[in-house]
Amino acid sequence: MKILIIGAGGREHALAWKISQSSEVKKIFCAPGNAGTADIAENVEIEETDIKELLEYASKEKIDLTVVGPEQPLAKGIVDLFEEKELRIFGPTKNAVEIESSKIFSKQFMERHRIPTADFKIADSLEKGKEILGSGDFSYPVVVKADGLAAGKGVIICREADEAENALKTIMVDKKFGEAGEKVVIEECLFGKEASFMVFSDGTKAVPLVTTMDHKQVFDGDKGPNTGGMGAISPSPFIDKILFAEIMQTIVYPTVTRLLEEGRKYKGVLYVGLMLTENGPKVLEYNCRFGDPETQAQMLRMDGDLVKIMQSVIEENVFEYDINWSSRPSGCVILASGGYPEKYEKGKPIQGLAKLSSLSGIEAFHAGTKKEGNNIVTNGGRVMGICASERTLDETMEKIYMAISRIKFENMHFRKDIGAVKEGKK
Repeated sequence: MKILIIGAGGREHALAWKISQSSEVKKIFCAPGNAGTADIAENVEIEETDIKELLEYASKEKIDLTVVGPEQPLAKGIVDLFEEKELRIFGPTKNAVEIESSKIFSKQFMERHRIPTADFKIADSLEKGKEILGSGDFSYPVVVKADGLAAGKGVIICREADEAENALKTIMVDKKFGEAGEKVVIEECLFGKEASFMVFSDGTKAVPLVTTMDHKQVFDGDKGPNTGGMGAISPSPFIDKILFAEIMQTIVYPTVTRLLEEGRKYKGVLYVGLMLTENGPKVLEYNCRFGDPETQAQMLRMDGDLVKIMQSVIEENVFEYDINWSSRPSGCVILASGGYPEKYEKGKPIQGLAKLSSLSGIEAFHAGTKKEGNNIVTNGGRVMGICASERTLDETMEKIYMAISRIKFENMHFRKDIGAVKEGKK
């Protein structure tokens, strides 16, 4: 088989790494890919959002399966486009993707179907937002979210009234997140432990992946602004078997079933971002694709053929292929450019990668990297994820941080507390 992976991040490198282990795969292409994917695939200079050119390329190269990593091409309707031309592609259609591409749609969907989530109100103007904030319906802190896609950064937690008004101005007037900020969701702030819960859905049935815990804030101790993710561990230490079953029964199955009933058959990976509260699990957000950096941690634990799993989803028989998972925990720590998620510089040479490749049990999944002559340089906010899977979580994280000590680039930033949690129920 010839596989095309769309995207340029650490998630796509991890998917390429896992897909390359399939006995059915002869060649992998990544569009546009990064310096890491270039070692196991052929990078193609097509932007991930140029869905028409991607279609032409897949047709010309007779690609057997296209795997979509990021949300933007999904939201633009790449799956619909490929399916019209009878090309196999893994991911949900545009109308199913609205569960991620519009926060307003997803909140109203959950409200309609009594799927547990935070109380919320919608504002389509700065004035309306201020009116909601002044109504007394919410106590502080409150959360202000841009309606559309904002690369994981369009969520602002506001502890006081002036912070909330500034958040409205940043999103709706200053347009920090572009068109994503035309409307906003204002909602109660949930407290508890966060968890990332993903399933393979074939439109009517769902099979869970192993749980993960993402670390979104940029600084240690969950301080600072939200990012696309600064690290992840798997499994989540806060989800036991009883809670796992509750999440499937009260959130996952109703979501897949109600989407189907609304004419939005969901085929692909459904990612549910959860807050494990004192009153049970509640949905923070839906994502319509593999997580990043959760996927990097998950792929290290997957024992099986990812391509066969994807095929079973496309063929609407997700139970056909059994997925096995290693019992060993895994972890991923993101190395980021200084200043991320705000302004940062690119083009910084990365030192120590040769030393890293000599370490057994360490995988470095590239994200914002590119080759420049004989060097590999930074080319994004999240530069790479250093990952491992050992007998215990402590051993896993110790090995990861030991590996990180061998890597250097100017203004390199990473969290030093990924995985620093006490195991047990929430």
